[in-house]
Amino acid sequence: MRQDQYERLQALTEKLTDVFLDEADPAKWPGHGIAANTMEAKTRGDRYWCKKNAAATLTVIMKTTSLIGVIQSNSAGGSGGAEVESDGKDSDGLDGEIRAAEKEAARLIDKAQRESGKVAFDKRVHGK
Repeated sequence: MRQDQYERLQALTEKLTDVFLDEADPAKWPGHGIAANTMEAKTRGDRYWCKKNAAATLTVIMKTTSLIGVIQSNSAGGSGGAEVESDGKDSDGLDGEIRAAEKEAARLIDKAQRESGKVAFDKRVHGK
């Protein structure tokens, strides 16, 4: 990657962060100040769409930040500047990333359930 591309990538990340901060502000979402059970279906749907849009923007920020990190790591490692190497994980593209995220989420849920089960067991057995 050329230096000018790297600098544009950094600038893009900053712009995206500004957009995300604007999109993620709940005060700007449809139905602000209205209880969810009193909202019309359209308002709830629009609110949900705004949340998903902010999450998608954050995903792009994370990707650009990750790419910047890879470039910096390669530069620090002496691989000759801003070269991006493929680690083979992106061969499935977005679908592969989604599967990996789902797998990690399932692992974290299992861990949390095991820990909460242990706490409940300890309370029953030890009376804590």
